[in-house]
Amino acid sequence: MAPGLIFSAQTRTTSTLLSTCIATLSLSPTKSRQIPIPLMSLLYRPSTRFFCKCSHAHSVEYPIDMIKYKEAFSKRMAMAALKPHHRIALGVSGGPDSMALCVLTANWKTEGQNVVGDDGGFIDGLLAIIVDHGLREESQEEAKMVSSRVSDMGIRCEIVRCNWLDGRPKRGHLQEAARDMRYQLFQNVCIQHQIGALLVAHHADDQAELFVLRLSRNSGVLGLAGMAFTSQIFTTHTHSYNKILKNHSILLVRPLLEFSKEDMYKICQGGNQDWVEDPTNQSPLFARNRIRISLGHLSSCTFKSELQAVISACRKARSYVEHICSNLINRTVTIMDHGYAVIDLEILNLSKVEDICLSKFLALVLQFISQRQRPIRGSTSKLLLDYVCTFPCKTSLTAAGCLLCPAPRSRGTKALVCCSVDCPLPSKMELIHTYSNGEQMHCVSNIEQIIADAKSYTDHLVPDASEVHFLAVTSDSVVSEAKRINILSESTYRNILLLQREEIKHFEVEVTSDNELLHEVQYVNASPSEPLQPGQLCYFMNRFFVTWKLSKEITRNSFPEEVCADSGLGGKSWNRHCSCCIVGDDMVAEVRHMIESDWLYLAKLSKGPSVENVQQERALLCNKTQQIMEKKTDICFNYARVSAQRALQSLKSIPVAARKSLPVLVNNHGQLLSIPSINFSHCPCLMASAVFEPKVPLGGGHSSFL
Repeated sequence: MAPGLIFSAQTRTTSTLLSTCIATLSLSPTKSRQIPIPLMSLLYRPSTRFFCKCSHAHSVEYPIDMIKYKEAFSKRMAMAALKPHHRIALGVSGGPDSMALCVLTANWKTEGQNVVGDDGGFIDGLLAIIVDHGLREESQEEAKMVSSRVSDMGIRCEIVRCNWLDGRPKRGHLQEAARDMRYQLFQNVCIQHQIGALLVAHHADDQAELFVLRLSRNSGVLGLAGMAFTSQIFTTHTHSYNKILKNHSILLVRPLLEFSKEDMYKICQGGNQDWVEDPTNQSPLFARNRIRISLGHLSSCTFKSELQAVISACRKARSYVEHICSNLINRTVTIMDHGYAVIDLEILNLSKVEDICLSKFLALVLQFISQRQRPIRGSTSKLLLDYVCTFPCKTSLTAAGCLLCPAPRSRGTKALVCCSVDCPLPSKMELIHTYSNGEQMHCVSNIEQIIADAKSYTDHLVPDASEVHFLAVTSDSVVSEAKRINILSESTYRNILLLQREEIKHFEVEVTSDNELLHEVQYVNASPSEPLQPGQLCYFMNRFFVTWKLSKEITRNSFPEEVCADSGLGGKSWNRHCSCCIVGDDMVAEVRHMIESDWLYLAKLSKGPSVENVQQERALLCNKTQQIMEKKTDICFNYARVSAQRALQSLKSIPVAARKSLPVLVNNHGQLLSIPSINFSHCPCLMASAVFEPKVPLGGGHSSFL
C-alpha cells in the first residue's frame, strides 16, 4: 500500500479520531515504530487516505452493545418497508460511516437466514458500490483496497470510476460535483443489477452540519428538516419494453440518521472492521468541513441533544406540510394529456391551509410541469402565493419555468399551469433504448410495492397541526421560535447563531467569486434537435416520449372518410408510402417544440395545396409510373389537408399557452411533418406518437422525513 498509512488507534475520546490518534507507521511486515502525527501535518497531505483500526484492548475495556445498534437498524429498515430478501446496494467509501453501514446491513441480511450464495460465499442480494472519483493518483489503488476489505465481510463489490468529460471540477465546486457524479454512478449500477434500494450512511452529525449550513443560507423550516429518511430518486435511464414506457426510480434510504458519528466508530469497533480516514475532510476550504470542525468544539451533550430536537421539530413540520400538499394535489389539480395542469382555485381557497403548505404545493405543481427540479423560494414563491390567493384570477404570471393564466371559460375560478419555453428548462433530447423480447429489461419490479408498504407504515405517523411548530414563522426566525418554546436553551441558541454568523461570512465570499457562473444558463431552443431515426424513441424536455416510423402498408381504415370518398380508394390497401410528398424512404425527423409558424402552416395546408405545388410535384414523376403516382399524390395531399383541418380543431381546445410546449416533428429542411399530440401527420404512412410522461412525477415521488 505504497502511498497510504496504516494507523492503529490507541485511544479515542472524541468523534474526531485523528486529533487524538498516536499512529503506528507500518514500514515493513516485521518492523514498526511509533510516530506522533500532529493533525496539521495531515492537513498538508490531501492526496493520502488512512486506514484506521481500533485496538482490541480498547474494545475489551469499553464493551460495545452491538445488539442495541442491530435492533435500531432493523427497526429503521422496517420503516422503509425493506426486507432481507430485497436486492439492496450500499454506497461505500471505506470511511467509518459506510463501513458501519456494511456491518449492520450484512448482519441484517444474514441473521437467522441462509442467504449466502454460491458465488464466492457472498451474501445474496447485497452489493457495495465503491466510486473512484479519479481525482488523485492513488484513488484507484485505494478503491481496490476498500473493495478487498468489504469483500472479506461477504459483501460483493463493484468499483466504478468517474469520467469527467469536462475536466476536473473547480475547487469551489469539487464536493458538489463529486456528489452529483457519485449518485449518478450509484443509480447506473443499481439499474444494471436490477436493484431497487440504495442505502447510504448519513447520520445525525451530518444532519447537524446540514442544519447549520442551510441556516446560513437562509433556508426555511422545510430546508432545515435536512435529509429525508427515504426518498425516491429518478434516474436518467428510461426504457421501452414491449411498447410500455418506463421511468426508472431508486429508493434512497438513510437508515443511520438516528445514530451519531461516535456510534459509527463504535459499530466498526464492535464489528472488528477497519476504516478509512481522509484528511481532506478536515480542510476548511469546504463549508461542511468548517461546520464539522466548529461543531466538534461544541460537543456537550446538552448542545447536541437540543440541536437534534430542533431538527426533529423541523422534520415533523415537513412531514405535516408534505401530507397537506398531497391532499391538495388530489383535490385541486388535473393533469392534461397535452402537458399542462389545471388548478381549481375555488377549492384551493376554501381549503384555508397555511401559507407554507400553499407555497410548497405550488412549487410541486410547477416543478412537475416544467421538470425543472430547482427549489422555488424567496420573491418567486411570494409572487406565486399572491397570484393564487387573488380570487378570481384575472392576470398571467411567468415564474419558475411555467406560465400561469386563467383557464378559458372558467371566469377566473381555475388557473392553467403551462410549461414556458421562454424560460431555462431541460432542453436536451434523450434517446431511449428499446428492448426486444429477447433482451432483459433492467427494471425493478418491486419498487412500487416497497414504496406502497412504506407509505402505509408511515401515513398514520403524520402529526396533527397542533403538534407541529414553525409553520407560521419566517426563515430567519426558526431558531428564535425554538428558543421561545423552550426547545433551545439560551446557551445553545447563542452557539447556533454564532455558527450561523461565521458561515455567512464565508458564504458571502463564495457567492461573490461565483457570480460569473450565473450566466451559464441553457434555454430551450426552437431549432430542431439531433436527428431521430425511424423506430427510435426519445425523451423530449423530460416531458414527452416521442417516436415515429413509416408504415409499409396503409389500409382504408387509416384514411378519413372524406379522403376515401375524394380519392376513390374503396376497400383497397395502399402498399408502401408515397414517395412524391415530403415524406420519403431516406427521411430523418428532428424534434422541436411548436412555434407560431406551425399554426399558420396548418391553416394554409387546411385549404388545400396550391396549384403550383401540385404541378411541381407532378413534374418530378417519370412517364412510366405517372398515372399511378398522380393518384397517390392526390391521396397524400388530400390526407394532409384533412389532417390539418382536424388538427386546427384540436388545437382550439388546447390553451394557447400550452400549445407552445407540444413536440413536433420536422424534416431536415425544417418542414413540418407531424404534431403527434393532436394526431396531425403530413402523410398517412407517417406514424408518430407523443406521450406526456414526465420523468419526475407530480409531488416529486415518495419521501419520508419521519
